[in-house]
Amino acid sequence: MEPIQIAERLKERFPEEVLDVKEFRGQVSVTVGKGRILEICRYLHDDPDLYLDYLIDLCGVDYLGKKDNRFEVVYHLYSIRHRHALRLKAEVPQNDARIDSVMPVWIGVNWHERECYDLFGIVFSGHPDLRRVLLPEDWEGYPLRKDYPLKGPDTEWSGFTDVLERSKKYRQFDWYQ
Repeated sequence: MEPIQIAERLKERFPEEVLDVKEFRGQVSVTVGKGRILEICRYLHDDPDLYLDYLIDLCGVDYLGKKDNRFEVVYHLYSIRHRHALRLKAEVPQNDARIDSVMPVWIGVNWHERECYDLFGIVFSGHPDLRRVLLPEDWEGYPLRKDYPLKGPDTEWSGFTDVLERSKKYRQFDWYQ
């Protein structure tokens, strides 16, 4: 099935939720509201004609000042059985930067959602272990937001001196050089 046909089926099934469909160079992007994202993903996964069983990637996008809804969560989906793909985008407003977790559909999305939370501050409701995955737990702010300071936070991270001390300890070993 061609990606545009998948988009049309999605539009028929969820007419209120599909906000936009774009095709560019054979790739199709479907933009939806965040309200029924879990139901939409379940449909894309479970329908035997679609069977988008493989979530390739999930990432966040910050459109600071360019769109009404500042954030998007982008899902890159693929069907191993049918060999077709779809890009699904869910708009997330800044004043309520949360969206349902799709872990009940694709368990492998665990770290992707955690990374998106860690770097953009988008909360995935229903995620069983939503905590930072790349940055320390006490890190302040979200580095991939466009309003994050280029030089990093104004104050030095409290764990910085501990990391320096540990690195000095390892420099004494030949294998570290």
